[in-house]
Amino acid sequence: MNESKLLTGNITKSLLVFALPMIAGNLLQQFYNIADTIIVGRFLGADALAAVGSSYTLMTFLTSIILGLCMGSGASFSISYGKQDEVRMKGAIFQSFLFIGAVTVVLNLAVFLGINSIIWFLRVPASVTDLMRDYLLVIFAGIPATFFYNYFACLLRSVGNSRIPLIFLAVSAVMNIVLDLLFVLSFHWGVSGAAFATILSQYVSGMGLALYTLLHFPSLRPRKENLRWDRDIFREITGFSFLTCIQQSVMNFGILMVQGLVNSFGPVIMAAFAAAVKIDSFAYMPVQDFGNAFSTFIAQNFGAKKEDRIRQGIKSAFLTSFFFCLAVSLLVCIFARPLMKIFVSANETQIIEAGVHYLRIEGSCYFGIGILFLLYGLYRAIARPGISVVLTVISLGTRVFLAYTLSMVPWIGVTGIWVSVPIGWILADLTGIFVYRRLNRRRSNDKTAS
Repeated sequence: MNESKLLTGNITKSLLVFALPMIAGNLLQQFYNIADTIIVGRFLGADALAAVGSSYTLMTFLTSIILGLCMGSGASFSISYGKQDEVRMKGAIFQSFLFIGAVTVVLNLAVFLGINSIIWFLRVPASVTDLMRDYLLVIFAGIPATFFYNYFACLLRSVGNSRIPLIFLAVSAVMNIVLDLLFVLSFHWGVSGAAFATILSQYVSGMGLALYTLLHFPSLRPRKENLRWDRDIFREITGFSFLTCIQQSVMNFGILMVQGLVNSFGPVIMAAFAAAVKIDSFAYMPVQDFGNAFSTFIAQNFGAKKEDRIRQGIKSAFLTSFFFCLAVSLLVCIFARPLMKIFVSANETQIIEAGVHYLRIEGSCYFGIGILFLLYGLYRAIARPGISVVLTVISLGTRVFLAYTLSMVPWIGVTGIWVSVPIGWILADLTGIFVYRRLNRRRSNDKTAS
C-alpha cells in the first residue's frame, strides 16, 4: 500500500488539494435537487415546488442513514490504510459492503410500504399531497443508487482519492439537468418527470463509480481469503458505522421534524423554505465536505500515530473553515433576494420575502455549522463517534425544542423556527471544543504519569 499524501507534506495544502474535488463533487450533487427546484418552481407552480421541497428534506434524512454507514466504514478504512494493514482493510471492505447493502434493501422496502404514513407524519397540506406522492413513488427507486455511489466514494476517499467520484458526479449532474428539461418541459411529466431525471442520473454515477473502482483499483478488491466473516472486523465496522449513522440520521430526523412544523404554516412558507434550504445547503456544502476531508486526514494520521501532525491539522482546518464561512455569510446576506429569485418567479413576492427572512438569519451564522462539521469529522476519525452523536443531539435537540416552543408565540411565529438553528449550532460547538480540551488534558496527564 502506497503512503497517502495526507500523511506527509504541507498540511493546509494537502487538506485543500484533497478537499477541493469533494467540494466540487457535492456542489455538483446539489444540482440534482437544484435543477428540480428551479424547473419545478418556475414551470409547475408553488404547490409543486412545496411538494418537491418537502420531499428533498425527507430524502436527505433517508440517504443520511446510508451515508452515515458509508462514512463510518470509510473512517475504519482510513485508519487501516494509515496502519498499512491491507488484510484488515480488505476484510472490512467485504463485510461492510454486505452489511450496508442489506440495510439499504430493508430501508427501500420500508419507505415504499410506508409512503402514506410518511406523508401524514410530514403534515403535508391537502393541495400538495398527491403531487408529493407522485414524486416520492419515483424518487424512492433511487435509494440503491445512492448506496453504490456513497459506498465507493467513501472507499476511494479513505485512501486519498477524491478526484474519481467528482468525475462521475459531473457527468450525472449534466445528465440530470438535460433530462429535467426533457421530461418536464417537453414530455410534460410534471413532478414525476423531475424525479425520473434525478434517479436515472443517480444510477449513472452510482453504478458507474462501482464498476470503475472494481476494474481500476485491484488493490481495493477483496481476495478469496478476505471473503469471510471476522468478528473483530465486523464489530469495528458496525461500531463506526452505527454511531456515524445515528449521528447523521438524528441530525436529519431533527430537520425532518422541523419540516413538519414548517408545513403547518402553509404552502407559502413551505415553498420559501424549499428554495431557501437549497441556497443554504449550497452555501455551506463546501465546509461540510471540508469537514469530511479533514476527517480522512485525521483518521489516516491517527492510524499512523502522527500526533503532532494531527494537532497542526486541527489548527489549520479550523482557521480555514472559519474565514471561509465569514465570506459566504456576507455574500448570502447581501444577495439573499436575487438568490431567491433564481428559484421563484419575481411576482411571488410573499415567498421571496419569507425566504429572504430565513436566509439573513441562517446566513449570518454559517461559522457555527462550519465548526460543527469539523468537530463531527474529528471525533469520527479518532475513534470516538459517540461524541459526534452527543453533539448532534445537542444541536438538533435545541433546534427542534426552540422551533416548536418559539413558533407558538404569536409575535414570533415562523421566525422562531429560523433563529433556533444557529443557537443549536453554537451550543454544540462550545460543547465539542470543551470535550476536546478535556481529552487533550487527560492525554497529557497520562503521558506525564507514565
